[in-house]
Amino acid sequence: MDHARSLTTALIVDDHPLFCDALAMTLKAVAGLRRIETAGCLDSALQRLEAGPLPDVVVLDLNLPDVNGLDGLIRLRQALREVPVLVVSSLADNRMIAACLQAGAAGFVAKSARREAFCAAFDALRLGEVYLPEGYVGAAADTQQEAAIARLGLLTRQQTRILQLICEGKLNKQIAFELTIAETTVKAHVTAIMRKLGVQSRTQAVLIAGEASFSNLLPEG
Repeated sequence: MDHARSLTTALIVDDHPLFCDALAMTLKAVAGLRRIETAGCLDSALQRLEAGPLPDVVVLDLNLPDVNGLDGLIRLRQALREVPVLVVSSLADNRMIAACLQAGAAGFVAKSARREAFCAAFDALRLGEVYLPEGYVGAAADTQQEAAIARLGLLTRQQTRILQLICEGKLNKQIAFELTIAETTVKAHVTAIMRKLGVQSRTQAVLIAGEASFSNLLPEG
């Protein structure tokens, strides 16, 4: 790149206020950030992004109260366009890191990492590079999981939200009520969701979504 990307504002998405405060202080000290906002769950983060303006970078914890897997990262990527997402998580298994990169993360830092790692991560982001944690050796490709993440990335924000509600066992009528849209609109979205995921039923769609859940991404035991 001819010049570095400017990174002066950030949104931290994490449900632990003390960690948010500590991370904000760290990023101001080592990464040159001047303004940092926080959100305690995915929905509040998406509302903040919808209201604008967009931050220069989003720092995301995977383990949020309204998220069960990579759907939070996928939904954020849909809302952010070119804004990079740096995942900062205690779930620092090689398989999890690989899945995050597949879902569009611009880098991954373990919550236990030293300040130097955050400095290096932001140096990489400014250059438009992907930051990989020290010691990361990659993970054996899980083609079924990769295909599921790629298909989920094709959904619109509304379709991803509807799929989440389908995974919660809600019927079209209940989804329409929760999202304040017509039931016929929900049906049209469900049809589009199944087409994009390459499935024939709601049950199969739930199974695809499950491929990106924590239970499938974390090592057994």
